[in-house]
Amino acid sequence: MDSALRERVTAALHAFERQAADRQDLKPAAVAIVLVDGPSILLTRRATNLRGHPGQWALPGGRADPGETFGEAARRELAEELGLTLGADAELGLLDDYATRSGYVITPVVLWAGGDLQLRPNPAEVGALYRVSLEQLDVEPRYVSIPESEAPVIQLPLLGSLVHAPTGAVLHQFREVVLRGRATRVAHLEQPVFAWR
Repeated sequence: MDSALRERVTAALHAFERQAADRQDLKPAAVAIVLVDGPSILLTRRATNLRGHPGQWALPGGRADPGETFGEAARRELAEELGLTLGADAELGLLDDYATRSGYVITPVVLWAGGDLQLRPNPAEVGALYRVSLEQLDVEPRYVSIPESEAPVIQLPLLGSLVHAPTGAVLHQFREVVLRGRATRVAHLEQPVFAWR
């Protein structure tokens, strides 16, 4: 993959003043936005037999273990879910934290994987794996109102479906910061009620 693209992505993330969420009441988690040849990012559908959020769109990720950095947590989860092992040098930067209704603070970690990948999705966690091109990701979101919240629910039209927050919010911020050069915030965007549990 183009080294100039890596430099542009890294520069955009370093210029962005990320906002961390000070929520000691929530569990820390990390997700991986993985740039691969295409250029594309990796997006999954969670396995339908999972107890939490079965079948929902997701970035590889999960709860951070005690003592782990967010980058370490994202890379560990990436290896567990997709069989892709990356070193610390693959970490390009972080986006804003997103506090979920289900009790987590998610820190998005942008990673560079390049090409010639040997991906092995773990069927216990991943129902399906997709590559979303940066061109596909450069879409305008939809916002809908729900009676349960005053905040708008974000819907990102991708792959013939709608990707909701938290994944939709994280991907929208990636698009805004990295592809469009706009310091857009997404922490205020709501999740649909089915994702609250």
